[in-house]
Amino acid sequence: MCWVTENCVHAGFPTYLSPELKLNRSRVSQELLARYTDEGEAFLGRIVTGDETWVHHYDPENKKQSKEYRHIGSPCPKKFKVVPSAKKVLMTVFWDCDGLVHIEFLKQGSTVNSDRYIETLRKLRARLTRVRPGKNVILHHDNARPHTSRQTQDAMKSLRFYETLPHPSYSPDLAPSDFYLFPKLKEHIKGKHFEDDDAVQEDVRRWFRGKPHEFFADGMRKLIWRWRACVDN
Repeated sequence: MCWVTENCVHAGFPTYLSPELKLNRSRVSQELLARYTDEGEAFLGRIVTGDETWVHHYDPENKKQSKEYRHIGSPCPKKFKVVPSAKKVLMTVFWDCDGLVHIEFLKQGSTVNSDRYIETLRKLRARLTRVRPGKNVILHHDNARPHTSRQTQDAMKSLRFYETLPHPSYSPDLAPSDFYLFPKLKEHIKGKHFEDDDAVQEDVRRWFRGKPHEFFADGMRKLIWRWRACVDN
């Protein structure tokens, strides 16, 4: 049975993977583990990972967060089903072991296609030149079409993104943003009401600014455990 986390199911990924997809997940994980064995922390330190996610103006608390019992005799609060607000903003984030590298929010009505993603990569390259000068980057992103199109691949070469970390299909459990960064961010904003996109962006940026180096390093190191778990299962 393939090792697939709840993140995969919640993100709309299949709960069952074909033998070919399982084999590829295991093969890629074995290759990356071998490279980590050879290169050590320097390998993880070169990875810059990124992804997109929606941030809602209001995302209701989960059941655990919304418990309101005062004491053993308190009545159970009445709960009504609340869904995330329709208003939301699409955020793109790139980060590494040392912290946040690049963050941007798309304007309402915009979509992430190859042209849009290439523009993001240009901004990422400029940002890396300023905050990570001389870093020999290994870029990591998932297999979404805008990330893997021929147009994007050509642009990556011109921008000197010469190496990309292999990422097997249907594997958000092997993407640090999906299994680590975004869940922690969403936990922070649950239950908050934002009046507009600017309020969302300011709160998210403030959250990132408050995270120490160890927070990001810990998230990247969890890749090692997940590669091992994928191979073992």
